Amino acid sequence: MSAPSAVSVAAPARLTPLALLGAGRAHTLMFRNYLSARSHPVVFFGGFLEPVFYLFSLGVGLGALVGDVTGPNGVTVTYVEFVAPAMLAASAMNGAITESTFNIFFKLRFGKLYDAMLATPMVPMDIAVGEIGWSQVRGAAYSTAFLVVMAFMGLVRGWTALLALPAAGLIGLAFGAVGMAATTFMTSWRDFDLVQLFVLPMFLFSATFYPLEVYPGWLQAVARVSPLYHGTALVRGLVLAEPSWSMVTNVAVLVAMSVAGLLVARRRLATLLLT
Repeated sequence: MSAPSAVSVAAPARLTPLALLGAGRAHTLMFRNYLSARSHPVVFFGGFLEPVFYLFSLGVGLGALVGDVTGPNGVTVTYVEFVAPAMLAASAMNGAITESTFNIFFKLRFGKLYDAMLATPMVPMDIAVGEIGWSQVRGAAYSTAFLVVMAFMGLVRGWTALLALPAAGLIGLAFGAVGMAATTFMTSWRDFDLVQLFVLPMFLFSATFYPLEVYPGWLQAVARVSPLYHGTALVRGLVLAEPSWSMVTNVAVLVAMSVAGLLVARRRLATLLLT
């Protein structure tokens, strides 16, 4: 039996979703990042601990004082049940932001890793999709571990909680794409102060710790623009088994954010690395 030709082997690869995006070699960058993370597992999972600490300190400790609150669709839930899904969404955001900002900035500005990659058949879209995809993997890892913690604490109400994992993956994709796009505009480590300037208010004022209805009217309008609010509302409805049609809007916002971030990141990488 004759060996398969190079054309017959390469043909299926050209039909994969990544290839159709013009990023047929993005998986090689993701595998490289996996090998790097495998040698530093503590660093990889470090960002998972912050939302867990928030859950125990605010959800469990403060929850005993707050009592019940109003959740999705007007259902009454305990405070820890209200906070936990928001911490899950924040966990996905933290993982994606960490991977797509600090790590990519070092590779781009100091390690010159992408310059070396472009000496191979890889193209800027491979780099953009590969890095954003890996940031999504990191966010999904945080979310999965956090959902397991929630399950042990009895904070999930139905089978729809399983859908919170792909929802968290979408949150990671959205923040990873925008994070990478923003990183391409940064020129020094001081610029990361701006990252915290946006991330911290989102974390505090996206209906994370309190129902949106208790905010002043103007702050409610601001919160509804926050992408983390849409992620939190989506995950909270799924974890508490209270789906609604408003989730379609939540998904649409996160998808639009993902696409916009990917397109900007690809264009900026091409400008920085090919000119």
